[in-house]
Amino acid sequence: MRQLELYNSLNRKKEIFTPINEGHIGLYVCGPTVYSNVHLGNCRTFVSFDVIYRHLTYLGYKVRYVRNITDVGHLEGDADSGAEDKISKKARLEQLEPMEIVQTYTNGFHQIMDILNAKRPNIEPRATGHIVEQIEMVQEILDNGYAYEKNGSVYFDTLKLAQSGKGYGKLSGRVIEDLISESRDNLKNQSEKNHPSDFAIWIKAAPEHIMRWNSPWSVGFPGWHLECSVMSTKYLGKTFDIHGGGNDLKFPHHENEIAQNVGSCDCQPANYWLHTNMLLMNGKKMSKSDNNSITPQELFTGESEHTSKAYSPMVVRFFMLQSHYRSTLDLTDEGLIAAEKGYKRLMEAFKNLNGLTATATSSDSDLEKEIITLIEATHADMNDDFNTPKALARLFELVNKINGLKDGHLDIAHVSTSALDGLKSLFNDYIFDVFGLLDSTSDSGNGNGVLDGLMSLIIDIRKSARENKDWGTSDKIRDSLNELKIQLKDGKDGTSWTAD
Repeated sequence: MRQLELYNSLNRKKEIFTPINEGHIGLYVCGPTVYSNVHLGNCRTFVSFDVIYRHLTYLGYKVRYVRNITDVGHLEGDADSGAEDKISKKARLEQLEPMEIVQTYTNGFHQIMDILNAKRPNIEPRATGHIVEQIEMVQEILDNGYAYEKNGSVYFDTLKLAQSGKGYGKLSGRVIEDLISESRDNLKNQSEKNHPSDFAIWIKAAPEHIMRWNSPWSVGFPGWHLECSVMSTKYLGKTFDIHGGGNDLKFPHHENEIAQNVGSCDCQPANYWLHTNMLLMNGKKMSKSDNNSITPQELFTGESEHTSKAYSPMVVRFFMLQSHYRSTLDLTDEGLIAAEKGYKRLMEAFKNLNGLTATATSSDSDLEKEIITLIEATHADMNDDFNTPKALARLFELVNKINGLKDGHLDIAHVSTSALDGLKSLFNDYIFDVFGLLDSTSDSGNGNGVLDGLMSLIIDIRKSARENKDWGTSDKIRDSLNELKIQLKDGKDGTSWTAD
């Protein structure tokens, strides 16, 4: 079997994967900032890493998967000053406690990821639960001379790190000349920073700032980049195997994470950096202001002008698998329709495959050789930087063989029992365990969990509409479900549903 190769963003090339500890992998993925409903582009990233996690586990590794919740420190516009923390702002606008905002949107994030059948991480730490460790790292960076304090805030000295030859800018491709060329004449617009590229690792809280903690420098809160440096190394060690996230986090977030780890312990946090690419819609970047966006809920319910119908969560997940995680993915209604057909064809072939029985103990036929070659190629494609579209293409080549055997166009006598068993094992393992699909094409087997999750989401959307006195939306959901012969029943314990 082909050795596992990963595209390492740090070195901009594919590399054979070698874990720090044989048989074990530490995987850290930057999680959501929970101040709003999860964006479909975020879903694409987390589904991609779910497949990566699943495949690493399938290969036999014991994986510790850590994905954080950002619940403090992420400022509007990713600025260091003159901006408000996203969660504090939402809490102030809605007149709620910040942790109410955090819990509401964390629950919503989990619900959507559960519906998409993404596994929960082994550890899901929150930034607010690690304030002490973040203060300790700030002090270590100060002690090592890579930070400075100004009026209660602490800034990382990026120019000093770059001039030390310890690699600031390697991940993103920024070089020291870029940092120096950012003129010091602009310092008047950079508040207290010595250099425009410096970034805050501790921020003194303004009087109106809700979330604040005592520190040696001020009553304040940690910088956004600091939390991931602290939580990744706390649970995975000073240097671990794989760090992942969206391509948009490469700079400044991940670059600054590396700087903080080097500044605190002279350690590179991860050996391999993996980055997912963007999700487009109709060939353009998703944008609410341009009316070119769609939510996961709208995809599932069909309540969008951009889609002709509702799509099941498993069709959406299948659609995402058709593009490599490092490639852009263009969401279109036509693409989703094609994905739905492909998904149904794959599930039908799986059922047909399980109905086949071979009697030959061995075979030297060309058909047998083709099947074995395609099985091996599927494994090789997934070991080639988790190439899901190529692996899916191999499965569909095998779908043609399966359908031919079922219809009698191909002779089952030319397939040995071991080859057929290997084919059944491949389809079961890859469809459900690696790709994380569920069978939602029928009411039997794995599909019930998806249907229950989808109905739970629809009921929650209707509940929110009723609470907001949006009777039009509430009635439309009820009437649309009635057309599908699904009845909602409101009771004192909540809303239940039944299907004819």
